[in-house]
Amino acid sequence: FDYDLTPHTRHRDMTVARHRAFVYENRPKLEKALLAQIARAHAEKPIDIFFSYFYAADITAATLETIRDMGITTVNWYCNGSYQFNLVEEIAPAYSYCLVPEKFRLADYQRIGANPIYCQEAANPNVYMPHDLPYEFDVTFVGQKYGDRPVYIAHLRKQGIDVRVWGPRWQSEAHNLPLWRVAGSRVKRFLRGAEPLFPPRIPADICGPPLSDAELIKMYSRSRINLGFSNVADTTSGIKQVRLRDFEVPMSGGFYMVEYMEELAEFFEIGREIVCYADKQDLAAKIHYYLQHEDEREQIRQAGWRRATRDHSWQRRLSDSFAQMQLRDVTPSKPEIHA
Repeated sequence: FDYDLTPHTRHRDMTVARHRAFVYENRPKLEKALLAQIARAHAEKPIDIFFSYFYAADITAATLETIRDMGITTVNWYCNGSYQFNLVEEIAPAYSYCLVPEKFRLADYQRIGANPIYCQEAANPNVYMPHDLPYEFDVTFVGQKYGDRPVYIAHLRKQGIDVRVWGPRWQSEAHNLPLWRVAGSRVKRFLRGAEPLFPPRIPADICGPPLSDAELIKMYSRSRINLGFSNVADTTSGIKQVRLRDFEVPMSGGFYMVEYMEELAEFFEIGREIVCYADKQDLAAKIHYYLQHEDEREQIRQAGWRRATRDHSWQRRLSDSFAQMQLRDVTPSKPEIHA
């Protein structure tokens, strides 16, 4: 689809007045361009599947019905349903199928008349692969600063663990800026349960900027232990979520230690392919253990890589989804894997 969606990505929530005004003005333009391009391409060669990652702010049910009336199967992939289901609730029933990675949301999709297929996150083995690099860091986390993540990082520091972080808001947030610069946004995040009102101070010298994709993948090989968190931003919700990182780190050959959630056990053998922790005390204890037991850590790292490359590629996920839709699998039967 040849269209600049960048402005639309900043106006997703129709409950926000300025977002709503943008959507009402610009969504019709997007839909007009989309229908024109689909009609032109469909006339040249029949389209089997229209595959999107759309919010209700991007498209209306009426436009989706128009696409389906052309004889095209419509599929929407959406992976923020754990805490933003309301942003697709209006359009989900208009799709032929909705690919849903949050198992607990399947009933909600069915309740509103949608046709969900459980399709968990995955990774691409042609992109996420091990790199032959020396270890530079004991423990790292790459991802956005929110929720209770700073609490965990601060606890590890108190336990004498050399942990480093990269990603949005770590460098530019409250611990590095005057309070008056961040007070407003901090209070807003506190009121919606996204983080403590006074999060712990994280030293600037352990914080780095967002990494490029290439830098991110190499970081997994540069770190003895790669951290993951399962909580969503609203820590009061109790919702935990399987994430892309859960597959990308092992597929990249990294040793992965992630916050436990039951669903992870469906994809990895915990303790043999990845390691899970229950709370910040358990996390610190397991970090100390695996830093001291290199051979065991290496066995788990290799087992995690084998499992991820064998079972958790996007080719595998989409093949299974197409089979449930009774659609022809157009992906290669054996994706190239780089050890």
